[in-house]
Amino acid sequence: MLITRPCREQDLALLRTHIPTPGQPDRHGTRFERQQHGHSTFLIAWSDDIPTGTGQILWNGCAAPEVIQQFPDCPELNGLDVWPPERRSQGIGTALIAVAEDLARERGYHQIGLGVNGGNLRAAALYLRLGYQETGCHYLDRYHYTDSDSTLHDIADPARFLVKNLQSRIS
Repeated sequence: MLITRPCREQDLALLRTHIPTPGQPDRHGTRFERQQHGHSTFLIAWSDDIPTGTGQILWNGCAAPEVIQQFPDCPELNGLDVWPPERRSQGIGTALIAVAEDLARERGYHQIGLGVNGGNLRAAALYLRLGYQETGCHYLDRYHYTDSDSTLHDIADPARFLVKNLQSRIS
């Protein structure tokens, strides 16, 4: 059975065991801390008491200036991941997205957005099928992390921002 809910502190050990974050030693802890400060909701999908997917809603929206300018009051669904890869295409990502959309509706938002990497055609097809729409907003998804050797990595991936209207529900 699949259950999707916000992360709890006691979930972190299982997350670290079952969903690796190569090169990012404590990505799960960082996301949980962000949630604790009220900046996000860190979601976990569970299959038979094993974490199989994660994602977070950034309540202040996407950090890219191009996106903020066009969508100033739009939370961003960010960092969707299903693990292991063999579990993809089994509804886990769709379940995470549905819970994120419901949480955004509960908070009174009329839309939610997400960025998709230019080369991630599989994810883009899912988002479009679930009712997300192209906005024409292209940007560089910039982020950094420090690996286990204490080397800082600055990343800039080309992405496009998709938005879904939450006032009408698409199943």
